[in-house]
Amino acid sequence: MALELRNVTRVVGAATHIHATDLVLERGTMNVLLGPTLAGKTTLMRVMAGLDAPTTGSVHWDGEDVTGRRVQDRNVAMVYQQFINYPSMTVYENIASPMRLKGVSSNELDRRVRETAELMKLDAMLDRKPLELSGGQQQRCALARALVKDAGLVLLDEPLANLDYKLREELRTEIPKIFERSGAIFVYATTEPEEALLLGGNTATLWEGRVTQFGPTGSVYRKPVDATTARVFSDPPMNFLTVQKAGDRLAYGDGQDAPVPVALAGVADGPYVAGFRPNHLSLTSHGEALSFATRLTVTEITGSETFVHLDHHGERWVGLIHGVQNLQPGQDLTVHLDPAHVYLFAPDGALVSTAPYAEAA
Repeated sequence: MALELRNVTRVVGAATHIHATDLVLERGTMNVLLGPTLAGKTTLMRVMAGLDAPTTGSVHWDGEDVTGRRVQDRNVAMVYQQFINYPSMTVYENIASPMRLKGVSSNELDRRVRETAELMKLDAMLDRKPLELSGGQQQRCALARALVKDAGLVLLDEPLANLDYKLREELRTEIPKIFERSGAIFVYATTEPEEALLLGGNTATLWEGRVTQFGPTGSVYRKPVDATTARVFSDPPMNFLTVQKAGDRLAYGDGQDAPVPVALAGVADGPYVAGFRPNHLSLTSHGEALSFATRLTVTEITGSETFVHLDHHGERWVGLIHGVQNLQPGQDLTVHLDPAHVYLFAPDGALVSTAPYAEAA
């Protein structure tokens, strides 16, 4: 069983919401749509579900063209960030409703409702109505209804955003296991790179209506095909710096230069854009580390880590530094970067050289 999008586009008026997209999602796989708000994630899911028709192209299910098939005639379950429940029904009946429509036997229905309710921490609330629940509990009820539907395609549009941290972490682990056992195709939309990494499976990165890369999540993260994908799959976004390689010297934008690191020795001379993730910046120098003179503009302390917002000769960078740092906005700050963590992109954004640490991973 596979869901295939063939040259699918979605145009509304003069706005292109989805550019030409080819995508194949296989049975029993988890597939994450990762991108910022308005990247096209929800639109793409609505086309998959049949809620919206593609402007061009076609949608195929197991080789059959289902482009014109109504959503109610497809075996699809969908859960949104904004939960939808039946207010007049109890939690039990909300969860049971998809199975009642399918004629599932009462014993099987009861077993599946109670198993799913326990997973969602709703087993003590089965007799309540949705309006008697908290927002997070209502979302769990909507999730439970999708889980018991036994759909071939399950679409989850940022479904955990309204849940508390602990439950979110539990469900990120449990939900993929459930769908792997069911054999469903699982599509999960998120704006958070960390969530994509935790969920695993495959990831499609989206930017302004384009799927920039699709493949195993770890591979897309470590080996982005271009600077746009690297930016999307980094939180905070990847930092960039214009550099020029000439012989054995590397000039990087502010009149400074340094010996070409061993990791970049094989790259041809010319202009490049260096990319590096915030967590790879350091306040301490070591080995071949490149050093940059910056001005600190803002600090954000999260408890165990400190985000430092930096001005490097007009370029805005973010560093993620371990521990609580006693730093003052406006001070000069030298930061260091191991060349093993540097990606090189062509001026048009295409990947030229993967960071050596990623090649070794």
